[in-house]
Amino acid sequence: RLKNTCVIFTSDHGLALGSHGLMGKQNMYEHTIRVPLVIAGPEIPNAKRNNALCYLRDLYPTICELTGVPIPKSVEGRSLLPVISGKKEAVHEEVYGYFRDKQRMVRTQRFKLIHYPHLDRYQLFDLVSDPNELLDISQEPASEETMKSLKRKLMKWIRGQK
Repeated sequence: RLKNTCVIFTSDHGLALGSHGLMGKQNMYEHTIRVPLVIAGPEIPNAKRNNALCYLRDLYPTICELTGVPIPKSVEGRSLLPVISGKKEAVHEEVYGYFRDKQRMVRTQRFKLIHYPHLDRYQLFDLVSDPNELLDISQEPASEETMKSLKRKLMKWIRGQK
């Protein structure tokens, strides 16, 4: 039976538990928004780790593709199978998140921009050099183009959500 069984392990978003001085889920930091995702099965390479950006909603089309079920046209998620199989490096160039009307986020492989609309405040992190998100580089002159680019992406996403 294992030859046709796929096991997927994931969870809900985590609690900050003191990181960044926070105790809940109401933030866009990596310690909270990144969730574990482990997939094992006959078409899944063993012991391979991948940091491709994804959403949990990508699991449905992935499961469809793994089981040979057509992906309904109404599904907004993207199958992760091209990444899992090594045919593509990514299915998303960036991912977005939000918490109520208080926080918005766009994350690329390298950068994360967090916007607090009610404060008109931004934070920018270079996740390669600062994976713990301790140094906000939003005010650094060298970050100006990155800020502009990510703000445009975020505004385009927000307009598309309404």
